[in-house]
Parts: sequence; C-alpha cells; structure tokens
Amino acid sequence: MHPPLRLGILGCANIARQFTRDSSPSRHVRIVAVASRDAAKAQAFAAQFGIARAHASYEALLDDDGLDAIYVPLPNSLHAQWVIRAAQRGRHVLCEKPLAMSLDEARAMFDAARKHGVMLLEAYPWWFQPQTAALLGLLNGGAIGTVRSAQASFGFTLRDPAGTNIRSIPALGGGALMDAGCYPLSLIRLVMGRAPQRVHASSRLGATGVDIATTATLHYADGAVAQMSCAMDAVLHRHAIIVGSNGVITTEYLNHTSEPGSEHPWGYQPSELRVRRSSTVPFESITSPTGSGFRFAAEAFAAVVATRDFAAIERAAKASLDIAATLDAITASARTGSTVALDAPVESTAPAPAAPQAG
Repeated sequence: MHPPLRLGILGCANIARQFTRDSSPSRHVRIVAVASRDAAKAQAFAAQFGIARAHASYEALLDDDGLDAIYVPLPNSLHAQWVIRAAQRGRHVLCEKPLAMSLDEARAMFDAARKHGVMLLEAYPWWFQPQTAALLGLLNGGAIGTVRSAQASFGFTLRDPAGTNIRSIPALGGGALMDAGCYPLSLIRLVMGRAPQRVHASSRLGATGVDIATTATLHYADGAVAQMSCAMDAVLHRHAIIVGSNGVITTEYLNHTSEPGSEHPWGYQPSELRVRRSSTVPFESITSPTGSGFRFAAEAFAAVVATRDFAAIERAAKASLDIAATLDAITASARTGSTVALDAPVESTAPAPAAPQAG
C-alpha cells in the first residue's frame, strides 16, 4: 500500500466540483488544497468539501509544499500554461481533456513534464472505467478479428449557445470538436492504436464562430476507416460501433456508470458493452464494475505516480499526442474543405526520463 496522493484542485468550475465530490471518498487520493483567483470562492469550495487549504491564486497552489500533484479543470485555452507551470514546480499533473489547443502545445506540455521528471496524464474519465478494460480485452483477445472500421459519436444540447458558456467562446477553446469531439476521437485512437494517415471533415458554425457540429472521416494506412461525429445542438447521445473481420462490438463508453435498474443520485446511467463474435451468434452483453470515471481516473493516476510507472505514462502520452494531431487535422480540413494528411511520426521532442532506480 502507498500513502494517498495529495492532490490540489486548480480552479472551482463545475467539473472541479464533480471531480472533488466523486474522488473525495477514495482511500488512494486525498484532496488537500484548492485554488481560485477569487479568494471567497476558494474558501467556499474548501468548506463545502472539507478541504484543508484554500488559496487565492493559482500560483499559491503550485507553491503549496503539501501537494504531490495538481488536477487541472480549467478552460481549454489555459491548460498548456498551467500544466507547464505545475511541471516546473515539480508537481505531477492530471489534466482535463482535451489536453491542449494544438499538437504544438501538447508536445510542449509533455516536454516540460519530462524535463522536470513529473508525470502528465490526460483525464478522459471513460478511459479508466473497468468497462474500457473489458473492451480492450475483447479487442486484444481477437474477439472480433482485425478491426476494419469504427464509428463513434457524442452530442448534447448546449443551452444558450450564443451566451457566456465557455463552450461558445472561441478564445477559450470552445466548440463541439474540442468539447465533445475529443471523446469519440479518444475511443477511435484506443481501438485503432495509432493515428490516422489523413482526415476529411466538415463543420457547421454557430453564432459565436465555434463549431456547433463536426463530422470527420479518418483513413488509415492499412485501409481501415473510422468516422466520428459530435454536436452541441442534438439530444444527448454517446455511442460507438467497432466492426472487425469476424465480429462487432457496440458500446456507449460513458464517463460515469451505474448499475442497471438503480436510480443514481447524480444521474449516472448504465453503459452497455456488447460483442457479437461472428455473424452466426447473437450479441453477448459484457458486464463490468461501475462507478465514477473521475474517481477511477484519480486512482489510476495515483497508482502510476506511486509506482513511478513512466512506461504507462509514455503510452498514454503517445495516445494524447495522436489525438491532438488528429484534432489539428480535422480543424484544418473543416476550415478548407480539403483532405488533410497527418505528419508522422507524432512524437514529443524531449527525451524520456531514465527508468527509476530500485530502492
């Protein structure tokens, strides 16, 4: 057993509240500080969740010597700045998705983490769900043969799309692609295990200039194809279908899951994972433990920090860089109407840290 990871929360947005609410009961993570640029807001947040220290600036949180790591739930446009500053202070970082506004930013963030010997992990809550481990088990075990195609979607209705919500503000990294589209892309990257060779995309813009909906087709060097769609003016939906040479998998890949037939206090829903191993057999439902993806992510991060599992962080970093490169290409394709090729290989420029020494 390792001591709990001492975590500070950089900001008091709604997602920070949900993360703190869900992660606080964990024995492996202890949230010990929170920061806001509004001192009263930080103090109210700390009082609500029983957090020991409230800081009146982000800088003060990074200088808190009682922390091991920082959780960054800030607007997309602020991720790179504060992740790099946290790394420079020697803090490990769990950063909300999408990690960065561009591939260049993502590379700089991982470079800073490597330079200062800390871990940086992008927080897609669904990645850490037990159901996702079951999905990977099916794929790696050959349950559907070789993956030929994947389709993934995620959408919801944004209330007051021309208002002050950060999803409507271009300068803060708003828009359907950055807010919702990175989720289906994260599933496609997980399934395919690599970045696409080229993409073709289209977007529909809203009143503030952000994309309200985006669709994209991703082409791979071996002939596999994936399609993603996202929207902020549609009914809440989140589905994926993965087609192999022998069978099919369908999933909802939800961030947070609950048991079927139960009424969850925070509205979490059951998430379905089904596999059809050949065309001659029916679909089989796969069951997995349920719970908050925020807590699963926080505990997974605590585990890799405690064990100094830099190899796991490097695998996740490669996926994050591939996703960032694909987001860049989709944005460029939607803007120009042309097919856009991805540069390869997608790598960070800094050397990986040396393996930790035993003892």
